[in-house]
Amino acid sequence: MSDLEALDAITEAVESGAGLPEVVRAAAKALEASLAVTDAWGATLAVAARSPAEERSLLSNGKGVTSTPLRVADTVVGALHMRAKTEPSTSMSRLLVTMIASEVERVRAPERVSETAAAEFLRALLRRELTEREELLARAGALSLDLEDGACMLVARAHPQAPTDEGWRGRVRAVAERGARAVSSRSIAALSEREGVPGAEILLLIPGGDEATAARAADGVLREMEAGLKGFTFALGRSRIAEEPTDLPRAASEALLAANVAQGSSDEAALAFEQTGAYRLLLSAMSENPSELQRFYGETVEPLVAYDEQYETDLVRTLEAFLEADGNVAGTAQRLFTHRHTIYYRLERVRELSGLDVSSSDGREKLSLGLKSMRVLGISSAGGPASEAGAEGGRVPRRPGGRRT
Repeated sequence: MSDLEALDAITEAVESGAGLPEVVRAAAKALEASLAVTDAWGATLAVAARSPAEERSLLSNGKGVTSTPLRVADTVVGALHMRAKTEPSTSMSRLLVTMIASEVERVRAPERVSETAAAEFLRALLRRELTEREELLARAGALSLDLEDGACMLVARAHPQAPTDEGWRGRVRAVAERGARAVSSRSIAALSEREGVPGAEILLLIPGGDEATAARAADGVLREMEAGLKGFTFALGRSRIAEEPTDLPRAASEALLAANVAQGSSDEAALAFEQTGAYRLLLSAMSENPSELQRFYGETVEPLVAYDEQYETDLVRTLEAFLEADGNVAGTAQRLFTHRHTIYYRLERVRELSGLDVSSSDGREKLSLGLKSMRVLGISSAGGPASEAGAEGGRVPRRPGGRRT
């Protein structure tokens, strides 16, 4: 079939209003090709393939498959995956991509309106902008949410460990929402879009006042992200049930705090607010006076974080392990698989940088609160290799002039 005949066949499918699947089938027949269309988050919208195996090959970018971004203006709305016996001409390819991109935009438009409204609602809760019961319920009602029986908030984070494709944050949102809706079909999700958050941060609302359902939804979100997002690290926080709609801003803060603590934990990827222990005492400080919490962090642990980032050392991790070991150096060395002389060296560096001595109860208390402030604020510390100065049997090399390296 000539390019002109192929174009006529595809145009006829578009004009008929039969929908994206019919357009893709017409394009596949006209071009004698296998085609698949996915949205910007990786969800499959339409497929025209000879077999299930061919479909799997298309969607996994198998041998001979070309994948082309679908754009409307500067926005990527999806991707076209194609395996053809004969490659279409450049002009035909451009026309095909443009027509399918426009069809994807038309199909997804109502859903995006709903997604935008949900995102604005969830972000307003996190910013504590919705405090009036009537307004909150009206906004929720527009999203078909019934909050009279209560609701739970989740904050889920995913961070790629290697470069990934364009639009991956939207895919994280879609995967997290899918996990929540498998348990509670009315759940909604949105990217938080907070500044300074590494990776993708997703806000989720789980309607209903049942604690067990909220816990299962959190498990479902984490399980779905782990299954669908390979090569990512995750953290998830879950709030208590907000029995009154006006408690939802508080619940959002609780979920955020739990996610911050989970992100700094080496043991748990997901935490409920009730599991955050002493961190709960700092929630009001985070919500009502974050600048004071930031100031305390700056006076205690921030110099250690900056030093770790600059020199790829492990002062923060060593301090945490030391406090967890009740101030026992041998126990700290065992936890970190590091020589005890290295631990002594690092703790001395902690004292020099922070002005706080870990051998005193006052110093340990302030540094412990500084670490908690760091987690509550959502600040992550950089960890480095255990090969910095002092790692060789406790010998600490010095630069000329006596300054330790």
